[in-house]
Amino acid sequence: MAALKEEVEEKKKLIATLRNKPWRMKRRLTLLKEAQDFVEKFEGALGKGKGRKLFAFKVMMAKKLIKLKRDFENFKTACIPWEGKIKDVESHFGSSVASYFIFLRWMYGLNMVLLGLMFGLVVVPEVLMGLPYGSIPRKTVPREEQATAMDYSTLTDFEGYFKYSILFYGYYNNERQIGLLKFRLPLSYLLVGVGIFGYSLMVVIRTMARNANEGGDGGDEGDFTFSWKMFTSWDYLIGNPETADNKYASITTSFKESIVDEQMNQKDENIHLRRFLRVLANVLILCSLGGSGYLIYYVVKRSQVFANMNKDDLTWMEKNEVEFVMSLLGLVCPPLFEAIAELEDYHPRIALKWQLGRIFALFLGNLYTFLFALFDEVNAKLESEKDIKNATILALNEYAANYSSYYNTTNVPPQNVHPADVIRGPCWETAVGKEFVKLTVSDIQVTYLTILVGDFLRAVIVRFLNYCWCWDLEAGFPSYGEFDISGNVLGLIFNQGMIWMGAFYAPGLVGLNILRLLSSMYYQTWAVMCTNVPHERVFKASGSNNFYMGLLLLVLFLSLLPVVYTIMTLSPSFDCGPFSGQEKMYDVVMETIDQDLPAFIGNIFVYATNPGLIMPAVLLMVLALYYLNAVSKGYQQANIDLKKKMQMAREEEKNRRNNKDSTNQVMKDLEDLLPNKSLIPPPAEEEPPPRSPKVKPGAAGKGVHLQRDVSLAAPNPRDPVTRDPGPRRGPPENARGPQPGPGRGRGGGRGGGRGRGGPPRQYEY
Repeated sequence: MAALKEEVEEKKKLIATLRNKPWRMKRRLTLLKEAQDFVEKFEGALGKGKGRKLFAFKVMMAKKLIKLKRDFENFKTACIPWEGKIKDVESHFGSSVASYFIFLRWMYGLNMVLLGLMFGLVVVPEVLMGLPYGSIPRKTVPREEQATAMDYSTLTDFEGYFKYSILFYGYYNNERQIGLLKFRLPLSYLLVGVGIFGYSLMVVIRTMARNANEGGDGGDEGDFTFSWKMFTSWDYLIGNPETADNKYASITTSFKESIVDEQMNQKDENIHLRRFLRVLANVLILCSLGGSGYLIYYVVKRSQVFANMNKDDLTWMEKNEVEFVMSLLGLVCPPLFEAIAELEDYHPRIALKWQLGRIFALFLGNLYTFLFALFDEVNAKLESEKDIKNATILALNEYAANYSSYYNTTNVPPQNVHPADVIRGPCWETAVGKEFVKLTVSDIQVTYLTILVGDFLRAVIVRFLNYCWCWDLEAGFPSYGEFDISGNVLGLIFNQGMIWMGAFYAPGLVGLNILRLLSSMYYQTWAVMCTNVPHERVFKASGSNNFYMGLLLLVLFLSLLPVVYTIMTLSPSFDCGPFSGQEKMYDVVMETIDQDLPAFIGNIFVYATNPGLIMPAVLLMVLALYYLNAVSKGYQQANIDLKKKMQMAREEEKNRRNNKDSTNQVMKDLEDLLPNKSLIPPPAEEEPPPRSPKVKPGAAGKGVHLQRDVSLAAPNPRDPVTRDPGPRRGPPENARGPQPGPGRGRGGGRGGGRGRGGPPRQYEY
């Protein structure tokens, strides 16, 4: 039994260490199968006496549990949405293209949580517990718009029934409590609107931290460049021969680029001309950015003029001018930037970063220009709301006065007016939400149309007209298209920014975005597999996607600013939305604290919002950030020093192993104390000197250790005699005085006269 137990343990050890054995795969698999069968057969027999069956049962249950866990992990992997589609794309185009679809799936998951928050706490309570459609003016289409409320042109502009639906802000009632559950809808609307940003911020930062933990390791980029490229450049997820050929050519090209990089840095060029062209390129791009911003501002101003005109007199282009111009700028400006960048002659990696930064500046500038022009329109609507509100109050006072004087009573009943006939204000929140919804829909249309025309139609032309054309359409112009990873990712990021900003003014926008992401996954995977070809330079996706996550975090912060400005500064509309009747939107929180919470909680909240307490708290947070940053830099420097020490220790060990000069300064100082070994003959080749014990790297500083390459005394030159004595050798040319040896003095051998003698005899060795 003891021998069997020992053999079982040896088999287990073999299974655990089989991966490290330098054997062929066939031998590994054979031994693994034999060891597993042996362990499974005899492991249950190791129990003693009555406990043998119990031990066998425990072993069996442990194996069942391991198999159950493995099956559960496989089930979880199978439940990941679109995993098969993404793996298919990854096998044909590499992990770089698949990284976009993984990011798209991540965005879909984020928006599903946002949809649950918005619909579960705002939309569904209003539908189930709020007043029905047509009961109050804000939920009723005005009388003059009912004739065209269901027209296609009206619905595509999100007017008519769409405007007075749960899709927009103005539909929701301002009652503090609704339904049997006494649900506080205005408070929930405000908290969900702010909570969307808080949850998104938490998820983005957590993802960035996880990417940093997973991606940070492996060595500096500048060290061992060719080794890293040789052993880590291949993408093992590639399963398509054409993609594999492209990847092979890409690795070869990267080696050539690394060799040529140093030559490019040392080549002579006209530096003044190069600086002039780069300055000129930046001036042209700044002019393009400024022109695009001014064009958007001008178009938004024109749309405000068109809004005051009769809609029947406007053309389709005049109605959708803003969305059309913004989408057109997003299509035209990036290729224009790429053409201008040819003047700069940067390295492709640097040129790509500049291109991404310029496209980011374009989208961001266009979005904020649109917002500035839109808030000008909001201010105009606020002024008109004041006039309408004053006129409404004046009309009600006149009605009360006339009724009191006619019936001679002070009990004036409310006017019996149908909700469709009530005069209402412009509701600027719904107008802002409508603009964001129209921008999102137009972006979807332009994106899908670009894929259909720019990729699919182009691929059809190249495929079927290549046989009857004057040149090779596949190798030359127009050829098959490549998937634009950076452009699609940036478009997805800015679309999410519009969702974050517009969700507060249009709660239904989150659901619309879910449909957009869902259709994009299927539509774009189909387009990639059917119309695109792998990149000529297939590059491996980075282990850390923090660059795109950093852009998403910046867009999230910039999207938060307009919403916070709206909540804290602007007055809500007086006749629509959950905050109507309040001076500011955040007054809902103060009202809830005053009426529904104990008094001491209100005092705590007042003290917490005191500027005298906020400023020290902010200062403490800044100091904490500074401290954590300093600690992080210290850890980074410690890691760098540790890497240097490990590299020096490794070099020392290699030098000892190869019998080379030591690189350790202590060893060099000891070598300087050694006697001159130039006159010492080397040891005989038949009997090499015995090896000295090795010393661990870095142990030289703790004491003197006798080693093969470090010795404090010269080795003994007297070796065993293995051959007959030879003739006497003459002294070295630079030697002075008598030389040691048997030839010193008179008659030291045959033919013994000094300076005389016969020719040397020949001996056989």
